[in-house]
Amino acid sequence: MTESPSHDATLRARTEDLAQALEIAGPRLDDATSQRVSGAVDGVRERLALGVDHTVVAFAGGTGSGKSSLFNKVSRLSFADVGVKRPTTARVTACSWSDDAEALLDWVGVDRERRITQGGELDGEDEEKLAGLVLLDLPDHDSVEPAHREVVDRVLPLVDLLVWVVDPQKYADDALHSGYLRESVGSESSMVVLLNQVDTVPDAQRENLLADLARLLEDDGLTGVYVQGVSAKTGEGIDRVRGLLEEACARRSVAAGRAAAELDAAARLLLAQTPAEVPWQMGPAVERELDALVAATGLHAVASQVGNAVRNGYGRPEVPPPDRDAVALSRARWLTRAGASLRPGWQRSLASSVAGADQLRTSVAGALRGLALDTRGPSAARALRRTAWVLGAVAVVAAVVGLLAVTGVLDLASPWPVVVLALAGVAAVAAVVVAFAGTASRRTLARKREQAVASAGRAALERVLAEGLGEPTQKLLHDHRRVRELAQAATELPTSQPLTGSLRLPTGSELAPSSTATPKAGVHRASGD
Repeated sequence: MTESPSHDATLRARTEDLAQALEIAGPRLDDATSQRVSGAVDGVRERLALGVDHTVVAFAGGTGSGKSSLFNKVSRLSFADVGVKRPTTARVTACSWSDDAEALLDWVGVDRERRITQGGELDGEDEEKLAGLVLLDLPDHDSVEPAHREVVDRVLPLVDLLVWVVDPQKYADDALHSGYLRESVGSESSMVVLLNQVDTVPDAQRENLLADLARLLEDDGLTGVYVQGVSAKTGEGIDRVRGLLEEACARRSVAAGRAAAELDAAARLLLAQTPAEVPWQMGPAVERELDALVAATGLHAVASQVGNAVRNGYGRPEVPPPDRDAVALSRARWLTRAGASLRPGWQRSLASSVAGADQLRTSVAGALRGLALDTRGPSAARALRRTAWVLGAVAVVAAVVGLLAVTGVLDLASPWPVVVLALAGVAAVAAVVVAFAGTASRRTLARKREQAVASAGRAALERVLAEGLGEPTQKLLHDHRRVRELAQAATELPTSQPLTGSLRLPTGSELAPSSTATPKAGVHRASGD
């Protein structure tokens, strides 16, 4: 029986989601996270390329636990190294119940002389139930040889079902619990713990020993781990172990479950680097910083100079260089606001993405230099001014003539003296009105020019903020949101076909009829049921 195509397709889709998230995040992730996620993606891709119709089971344990003897007992062969001399070998031993597992064993890294195939050696229906099984015997994880642990650390992430073999003397060893078991939280469904050498434990103490082992697993954070007592020497519990392996092979979901667990763990690491949605919008962000940048450039003073020049008819406005410290402070405030919810790697990327302080200052200065500082007066101002002068001159001449006529210096018949004086008054009033009209037009134009400069300058600075700070921030936060979405998608499992890889472990009553084990060496769960 092979793995469901829909499971395979789902795993592939989740793997590609995770790969895309990793590519987008890039150097914004810390090295440990990047390596872990990259390793998970590469490992699952390779595992899927090999197919998930094999179930890879590894026996792991410490020195003297008897896992090699147990390996031989379960495989019904004498192939794994068993001996008093320690350490024995740093190489992995493999027994496969499949003729086409060579590529898989190459991937795991098993030397060819350390492989044996279960095909014609033993016949029987019980062997057929293990079709597709690849059983590995790993070196001792606590060996004095560092190479042994390196092999264990390399192979463990590659297996589908991990069987920890412990013994009554060292089952509480801190090297096992702190170095491995506590790091496996979340993979309980792909793990079994066997307490070997129970034949050396008095019958009255076996239940207490298994219960204590279950308690230690609970303390490690591992819930629901299958725990069983066995003896490689007497064969006690071996049938139960083989029954568990048969069920794992029949389910064919352990391989997919292991891959799914790797994807879940890697996706959770990515989500930890993108812990929350960042509530940010470019428009309000630019608006919040715009007033400060306007003040830093002295834009209002420049606009006022233009207004005064138009109003007075003279003056030459100048745009001062923007204050360096004020621009740098504006950029720093932007980074603080936009990056408040980001992790350090993303904050560093944001700081390198947006314009630097000097670049921003140069852009601000260039934007302001491009403003039109028009100080010309109204087009009718000169004509109004001349008209006012002419009317004023007419008023003065008429007034002089009228006064001379009234005093008798000039001989004008009545009522011309009065008419001339009236004309002088009208001309004077007209001159004043025209003069005020000219002044009013200048003031109106000055106000419009001042507002135009302020508005154009503000719009130019808004563009500088949007292009130099806003758009890079928007792109980075889009990447941040996309990484989060892809990481979440990589952890989502369809409810109709869960890819948890969890086994329905047999209960004691179900296995009792076919088991040769004594009742006191029964099956336990770390959850206590």
